[in-house]
Amino acid sequence: MGKNRRKFTKEFKLGNECARMKFITLIIFGLSLVGCATDVANRYYAGEQYPPKNKEDVLILNSKPTKPFIVIADFQSRGETSSDLQAKAAKIGADAVIVSHVGGFYSRDEEWASKDRYQGQYHDHILGTAIKFIEEN
Repeated sequence: MGKNRRKFTKEFKLGNECARMKFITLIIFGLSLVGCATDVANRYYAGEQYPPKNKEDVLILNSKPTKPFIVIADFQSRGETSSDLQAKAAKIGADAVIVSHVGGFYSRDEEWASKDRYQGQYHDHILGTAIKFIEEN
């Protein structure tokens, strides 16, 4: 009876380990699917909180403005638009968001990026810098 009990114990432990491994694999697979949907990183720098604004009151800029400003936050994500970043900037009271599109499709047949047939059409990653304009005295 002692040998049969040991054999049953070993089989039971192996069964539990297999079930545990399947469960862990399922969790890792599920997390990887969620990770592919969006890749978002937000960093807030300002020492004070500003009241939220209407989204329409936040400017979307493609380059650094000439007016003096402070950076209050950075946004980085995949699968979002300039309008999405504008909404995030509005929630934290920014006056504007400087948007940059990076990454995307390219053709391996074309040597120069400036002549690539996909240029400017598709972007994989979007970056935004939420800013607050400084009043000049």
